Order: sequence, then structure tokens, then C-alpha cells
Amino acid sequence: MTTSDYIALVFFAAVWFGYARLLQSASLFGRTSLTHAMRERRREWIYNSLRRDLKMIDTQIMAGLQNGTAFFASTSIFAIGSCFALLGATEKVDAVFADLPFVFHSGHAVFEMKVGGLAALFGYAFFKFGWSYRLFNYCTILFGAIPMVRDAEEDNLAAERAAERVIRMNTIAGSHFNEGLRAIFLSIGYLGWFINPYVFMATTTIVIVVLTRRQFFSEARLAIMDDRVPSNLHLLPVPRGKPSTDGSDSLGEK
Repeated sequence: MTTSDYIALVFFAAVWFGYARLLQSASLFGRTSLTHAMRERRREWIYNSLRRDLKMIDTQIMAGLQNGTAFFASTSIFAIGSCFALLGATEKVDAVFADLPFVFHSGHAVFEMKVGGLAALFGYAFFKFGWSYRLFNYCTILFGAIPMVRDAEEDNLAAERAAERVIRMNTIAGSHFNEGLRAIFLSIGYLGWFINPYVFMATTTIVIVVLTRRQFFSEARLAIMDDRVPSNLHLLPVPRGKPSTDGSDSLGEK
């Protein structure tokens, strides 16, 4: 590898580490990140579940979180297999790259090392998704230990402790999921290394800029943070009529 390759690789690792540290902070330029805002929404969700005995909605949410994590875990396995398949076709792929413009031809050994690094990225993502899936499973068990409404009213402290256990486990599982997803996103920037180290640094920068925008300046963050009621929103009570003689409920239509 050339000196520029080493510089690009160090730049990739430094940007990854720096972005992860950035998300651990509370805010950027006074703006709360989307991840931190969602932690508060997780807390609201779990505490709302304390006020209902029928928790089918909550179990469906838990199942959705697990299914999404399992999808990305299986996708990472397929990506690792694709990397090993790519190693078996090194000569063909290297011949294609040799004919492309702006591609630094570094030889078979360097190409195989780059593919190995890409496989390591997907392996890291798989371990994160796998651990996240297991933690979401534990979270489901902890959620089942939340007391019913009547028991929660009798012992508020025990109910809050049970809710806090679920919140902490759910937050940790979501954090590992986000780290695995971050590795998947950065693998897109890593692909630039197959062209040349300068493209590698450029694509990595683009990915980080996009992720930073989504965390701190996106409409999704604004939708979570904005608690104001729209001026054109009119909340009208649902009309309720008296039960009819045939056993059906009338809503008061004329």
C-alpha cells in the first residue's frame, strides 16, 4: 500500500471514532441529536404502558424492533459471504478495475486486504446486531415483569423500578443497533477505497456529513422535538349516542 492509502485508512478510523463520540454528547451547537431525543420517547412509551393492562400494542412494538434487528443481522451475514465470494474472483475483478480510469492498481494482495477489511466491517455490524437482538429479547422478558395497573397503583415505586429496567435495556439494545447500522453506512464510504484513497476519504466524508445532518438537522428530528400543536388542528369530541334497542351502539348519525 502507498502512503496515501495509510492516510486514508487512518482518516476513516478517526472519523468513525469522532462521530461515535459526537453522538455520545448531549448536543451539537445546542441541538439535541435524534438518538438522544428518541431515548426520551422510549421512556414516554414505557411509562404510558403502565397505565394499560392490555399491552398488545407494546408487544407488537417489541416484535417490530426484534424483526428489524434480525433483518440487518442476516443481511450482514450475506454481505460477509459476498466478500468471500469476491476473494475467489480476485483476478477477474482486478482486471476490470485495471481498465477503469482514476483507479490505482495496487495488485492482488492489496485488493484482497481491502476486501478483508470490508468483511471485517460487516462482521462488526453482525456482532452488534446479534447482541442487540438478544438484548431486545431480554427487554421483552423485562417488559413482561411490569405490573398491572392495579398493582402499579398500589406500589408505585416497584412499578417505576420495573419500567426503568425496561427503559435501560431498551436503550442499550437500541444503542448497539445504531452502532451496527453505522458500520453498514460507513461501508458505503469504504467502497471508495477500491477506486483510490482520495475517493475513499471523499466518500467517507460524504457519509459522515449525511449522518450528521440526519441526527441534528433533519425533519425527522424536528418532528420528534416539536411539541407545538398546529394552529389548524381542531380536536372535536367523538359523538356518542345511546345504545339502540337492537343491541348496536348508535354514534348519533342523522
